[in-house]
Amino acid sequence: MLLVYTHKIAPRLKYVFKHICTRVLGVKVNFTTKIEDFIAHDSLKMSYTKQQLGNEFFIKSNAILFEQGLMDIEITVQQWENTKCFFFNGDKSAIPFDIFAASFYMLSRYEEYLPHRKDKYGRFLATESLGYKHGFLQQPVVDIWAYKFKAALQLQFPDFTFPKKQYSITPIIDVPSPYNYKLKGIMRSLGGTVKDFFRFRFKGLYTRYAVLFGLKHDPFDTFKYIINKQKQSQFKFLIFFFIGSYSTFDKGININKRKYVSLIKHLADYCHVGLKASYFSVNNIETLKKEKRQMEDVINTSLTASRYSFSKLNLPESYRNLVDLEINEDFTMGYINHIGFRAGSCTPFLFYDLDYEVQTPLKICPFHMMDFALLKQSSLLDKKKVLNTIINEIKHVNGQFVPVFHNYTFSNASRWNGFKELFNIILASK
Repeated sequence: MLLVYTHKIAPRLKYVFKHICTRVLGVKVNFTTKIEDFIAHDSLKMSYTKQQLGNEFFIKSNAILFEQGLMDIEITVQQWENTKCFFFNGDKSAIPFDIFAASFYMLSRYEEYLPHRKDKYGRFLATESLGYKHGFLQQPVVDIWAYKFKAALQLQFPDFTFPKKQYSITPIIDVPSPYNYKLKGIMRSLGGTVKDFFRFRFKGLYTRYAVLFGLKHDPFDTFKYIINKQKQSQFKFLIFFFIGSYSTFDKGININKRKYVSLIKHLADYCHVGLKASYFSVNNIETLKKEKRQMEDVINTSLTASRYSFSKLNLPESYRNLVDLEINEDFTMGYINHIGFRAGSCTPFLFYDLDYEVQTPLKICPFHMMDFALLKQSSLLDKKKVLNTIINEIKHVNGQFVPVFHNYTFSNASRWNGFKELFNIILASK
């Protein structure tokens, strides 16, 4: 166990130390404000305060972990060997940056509470982030800093054996609509027909009716492929089904259709199933509550995982609603069009509510790559290169890789050429 001496045991301090030490490095941590207890401890120990006590392992503390509420913080990002960091703390510390304060800033999403530009859907933009602006978005900096801290501790305590963590993968399959043409109802099928006709999409018109008359396979129905891949993989897939109401943004299948219910139940026999919460449920707990109940009726068990439609989050309300409804895990934290680490980490972490200054039980599992982000690369070779780069970054810190694909990504549509091969690369990267 690591014992930390500090002048004040604050909620933020306990939160971030437990993430770095326990979740990333696998070491239990405890805290004391009594010097005699600190001196008596005969294993890993360090002081995290304003002044060093003697010649102990010491990291000079930044004020952010002892504050409450939001402050206008001046951040200066600097190079640190193979990465970048901020909150420089001088030469007397065992490491030159206060990684705990910097990690708290990243994990709490402090910057998303501050004034910023949003996109047309009201989402926090990658280009607004500290990581993007200073060129470390594509590094899991929180985990990298944790391993630098571990290396420094190991020098001071050479006899201590740290546990080893394994690289893992949690493949996400997002299902906004399981079918492109089937189960859409007469009115939607007629509306689609009119659109195809007036936009001169005659191939789409032919495919629509070939599918509806059972002559062709629906292009979005790739579930046999997904099940076969699951059978071959040691990592459990997590499939998010949309079951909310039809709207301007969400155009899924009505959950009252028996064939759709059967499909979800069938997939649940092989994979984990979660709720793809609707666009309007982001701000409406009653809508989210209804969708949660409907999904639980289908899967016959408690819902544990969710993901908001359009990867939209309104902090802290979106996460508070999940806490209130006792949904344990969320997979919305990430960027649709940028590959990288929105919260700076590839280790799941608990949501810290900055308004209430409390750690919640909600586990945030950030995703690091969505299939749409790979479309930016013109060739399959470039896509593979980008994908392997992010995999290697995560492997280097034994993190958890969370890629997001969609059911239609595995279709034969030309824009998704090569994506089955990319998915295979991920599954083979263990």
